[in-house]
Amino acid sequence: MHGNSVPEPGTDSRVPDSYVYVTEEGVTRHYSDGSVEALAWEDVVEVRVGGADHKDAYAKDNDDADVLIVLLDREGEGCVVPRSATDATFLARLRYLPDFDLDRLSSAVETAHSGYVVVWRSPEPPSPLPDLEYD
Repeated sequence: MHGNSVPEPGTDSRVPDSYVYVTEEGVTRHYSDGSVEALAWEDVVEVRVGGADHKDAYAKDNDDADVLIVLLDREGEGCVVPRSATDATFLARLRYLPDFDLDRLSSAVETAHSGYVVVWRSPEPPSPLPDLEYD
């Protein structure tokens, strides 16, 4: 589990803009306005990377100065993870996505600009199993 840390008392009184939690089940981001985005790992079908130097459908709160990693499901709903909120747990979990390339992700993060680039897309789902009759 990872989250932006709360400053020690007396060091900085600002409240973090959002918290990101990464678990074996999925990713959840809580925004300062009370909204929440969550996505189960099993539902992730696309990973995008882009700069957040403008306000768009993905940028929210104070994402302006950060690179965003956007996880999407089949309906286009998802969870936005700022690079500043990523950690080893998040990156390790991405590696479980079929054929996910961490080098491609790193390159996209290093060269991120105002647009988004798809760094991973799920392979087509397998065909459904035939109906089986049981005795």
